Amino acid sequence: MSGASRVRSMNAADSEARPVLGLAGNKALRSPGSRKSVSKLTRKAVKSKEEVEMEDKNGHQPSPSLHSFDVPSILRRQESLYSNLSLSASCSSDASTDSFHSSASTGRIYRMSSTSSRRKQLASKSKRIVSDDISDSSIVGLQSKKRCAWVTPNTDPSYADFHDEEWGVPVHDDKKLFELLVLCGALAELSWPSILCKRHIFREVFADFDPIVVAKLNEKKILAPGSTACSLLSELKLRAIIENARQMSKVIDEFGSFDKYIWSFVNNKPIVSGFRYPRQVPVKTAKADLISKDLIRRGFRGVGPTVVYSFMQVAGITNDHLISCFRFHECVESAEAKEKDSNKAETEVTKVDEAIETEICRSIDDLSFSSE
Repeated sequence: MSGASRVRSMNAADSEARPVLGLAGNKALRSPGSRKSVSKLTRKAVKSKEEVEMEDKNGHQPSPSLHSFDVPSILRRQESLYSNLSLSASCSSDASTDSFHSSASTGRIYRMSSTSSRRKQLASKSKRIVSDDISDSSIVGLQSKKRCAWVTPNTDPSYADFHDEEWGVPVHDDKKLFELLVLCGALAELSWPSILCKRHIFREVFADFDPIVVAKLNEKKILAPGSTACSLLSELKLRAIIENARQMSKVIDEFGSFDKYIWSFVNNKPIVSGFRYPRQVPVKTAKADLISKDLIRRGFRGVGPTVVYSFMQVAGITNDHLISCFRFHECVESAEAKEKDSNKAETEVTKVDEAIETEICRSIDDLSFSSE
């Protein structure tokens, strides 16, 4: 063929025939970009480049039905097809996103409602737990009040109550002082929790710690094998308790009360230590050593400096509560209140004595005047 062959366009709108030239002669022109985006229908209608070359070699003329088409028209059809596809895809994607958002929103609402219900359930459970805890006064007390470092949540409840109610409170009753002296002497063989658990047995055996009654007890009955007293302490300690009761009776006869004797060592005012840390609390002091020597001189037994200092701590003669403990200030206030009460009592006694003296003087004057 000397000239370019003319093919009729497949598009009806194109009235003119235009020459189409390719690298391999008269065949379909396909651009690399359109080759990637050709639809399945176009791929079936157009033969590949290799098939056309084989037909040219074999001398076969390509069929006008397959090769007589217009590239711009195909591209326009593809564009319209892609636009329709994109439109439908966008519609379907919008619908899917709407449905997704709706489901997501409903799911979010459902999750919020579920979480809110769970929070309500947890709140109700926590309220129940708190109410149960509040009903237990001992646990609440341990959590709400700060005590001395040696009183921990694992401490025996009896010892914790002893710390909160008795330890460090100034004592001025002779029976109570004798009881505390006996219990502090028992620390050589027992611990505070075990002593407090057997405290009611001590009171039964030793007549509620009345020193005058204990001084008259029969040692043979107390020390008899199988007796209740033998289950508490050793024979040496039991003999010391009875002997200390006898010596305390002598002190009461001499000073009027054991209270006046023991508090005279600190001028009737408790010693406020003001310790911050447990390591600062001593085992014994010079004052305890002085009291111990005087008690031993008077015939007391088992009253070394360590026992005496423990007695001073328990009886409130010294306030060894840590300053961070809530009982520190309470014991100080209790001591001040008792001091005021004692001062008032002394003033009242002095007023009564003065009134009695004045009445006696008046009566003497009246008698002398009448005699004259």
